[in-house]
Amino acid sequence: MPIQKISIQDFLTHRNTCPVLDVRSPGEYGHARIPGAYTLPLFSDEERKDVGTLYKQQGKQKAIKAGLDYFGVKMRAMVEGAEKIIKEWKKQHPGQWAEQDDQPVIVHCWRGGMRSAGVAWLLDLYGFKVKTLVGGYKAYRRWVLEQFTQPYYISILGGYTGSRKTDILQHMGKHGHAIIDLEGLANHKGSAFGAFGQAPQPSQEMFENQLALQLYQNKDKMIWMEDESQRIGKLTIPHALWQTMRQKPVYFLDIPFEERLAYLLQTYSGFEKEKYVNAVIRIQKRLGPLETRNTIGFLLEDDYSGAFSILLAYYDKTYKKSLYNREGFENLLRIIPCSDCDANNILNKLNACATQES
Repeated sequence: MPIQKISIQDFLTHRNTCPVLDVRSPGEYGHARIPGAYTLPLFSDEERKDVGTLYKQQGKQKAIKAGLDYFGVKMRAMVEGAEKIIKEWKKQHPGQWAEQDDQPVIVHCWRGGMRSAGVAWLLDLYGFKVKTLVGGYKAYRRWVLEQFTQPYYISILGGYTGSRKTDILQHMGKHGHAIIDLEGLANHKGSAFGAFGQAPQPSQEMFENQLALQLYQNKDKMIWMEDESQRIGKLTIPHALWQTMRQKPVYFLDIPFEERLAYLLQTYSGFEKEKYVNAVIRIQKRLGPLETRNTIGFLLEDDYSGAFSILLAYYDKTYKKSLYNREGFENLLRIIPCSDCDANNILNKLNACATQES
């Protein structure tokens, strides 16, 4: 069967029906990739550099010959690598294929050029049912950036720091609401202490790849998202999407200061004192010299309640300014009074408020 070339829309339709093989170099894959794709590199990072240099300096044919030198000795390993990936994929998707079916795979490289063509030829020769993505990963990136300019049905979950917004959002997801957890995608909770206990943040490109796919998967639903600053740690919410978010209704969880302080003390306990101090120093220009000195003093004296009270008051002031600075906030704000942080009670109140508006 001839190798089939598929468009980005066909790819999005079929990406969950078989393994997606990314044949770019390990460095390219590690930086950012299509979510769910497996790495099956044709060249190492150094080999890719060598072939690219030859292409620029001596032309296409010299580069192809050098690529064949690298490719030739890897053919068996690449076939066996593809077989291993398919075996793993089948375990994760039981019943997807009958035993007699061909073994389908989708192959892509950076722009749908020589790398994906070479690997597709090899796998097709061996007996796989191969499809290649027209335009490669570059086409996916163009599609990603387009998603942030689309209209979406979005409701924003707001509230001061310590209101358990992320926990409530996850609770909503378990009860059938469509959610996108921006902080979860970013591996960061948004504040100066947001990296505590989190895995390293992904690249900006990878963050966008995951976010775009979640938007696309929920494009016909009401999507709940947490009210965020445009920056989450080192990452940035794409400007077009953030502007859209700023125009959507905000369901503000009005939870008492002491409840939120208790939650923060529980959430951020157990880390090295130096990490707390360094986090405070990073925001000292915005916190001010007096409050910075007092906060660090409380930390050094193990008075975490005193330190976090200052920080919570600072973040409340910052969030309130951001909330009231959005255009038309009077018509966007829905205040949900909450005497505590109980997820079930808050969900019931949110559902009741949303039902009244529908």
